[in-house]
Amino acid sequence: MALVTVLLAISPASAERLVSQLSTDFIEITSSYDGERITFFGSIEPEAGAEQRFVEGPFHVVIVVTGPAQDRVARQKTRQFGIWLNTDQVVFEEFPSFFQVLSSGELLNITSPTTLAVENILPEAQPSISTEAGWWRSSVFGRELVRLMTQKGFFGLNESGVRFLSTSAYVARLTLPSDAPPGSYLASTYVFKNGQIVARRAEGFAVRKTGFERFLAVSASQQPFAYGLVAVALALFTGWLGGVIFKR
Repeated sequence: MALVTVLLAISPASAERLVSQLSTDFIEITSSYDGERITFFGSIEPEAGAEQRFVEGPFHVVIVVTGPAQDRVARQKTRQFGIWLNTDQVVFEEFPSFFQVLSSGELLNITSPTTLAVENILPEAQPSISTEAGWWRSSVFGRELVRLMTQKGFFGLNESGVRFLSTSAYVARLTLPSDAPPGSYLASTYVFKNGQIVARRAEGFAVRKTGFERFLAVSASQQPFAYGLVAVALALFTGWLGGVIFKR
């Protein structure tokens, strides 16, 4: 026992830190916006002040990009007397409007299902249990909500999205769709070694509407009545103008 204690004392503890960066921290949505590609890159290095000069892998990297949270309603439609009607619904609070996972390998080969659940990494784990709906209805409606968000391109899992440039340097790219929700985004990066998280880092970036698009968005949310009147008046004027032009 004494010999083991001495060996542990003289063996330097392995400690890693993550140095990472985003290609941009601000994305502007204008009339010509058709999507934006973001690059994540970084390296795994020894902890500051550590005696070791290099880190020993192998490592895996998982990047989770989360968009602004909002309350979202999942509805069920059934056919009643020949008409499709909303007959049931579940409200999920603080549900992410965007959720993409990039990894350097299959998640179940990187770490355990328990770690994935605890760290809230999987897309299907995002719907929270609604106290009003209960566990079963929340699970059913939440699974369908994730499926619909995946079809729209807002949710996704790319298990080959992170590429290592060396044993400790990596790069990953993610393309935001043209209809990406505006707001604050968070990119959480996890470094795994032997199934355990040895380093992590969180970085934020923003998606904002600018120019005339921002004016319309602010007007619609802060002055909905005036915005509606202007929209109706503009539609009537456009229709009248089109009729005058085509008459000629």
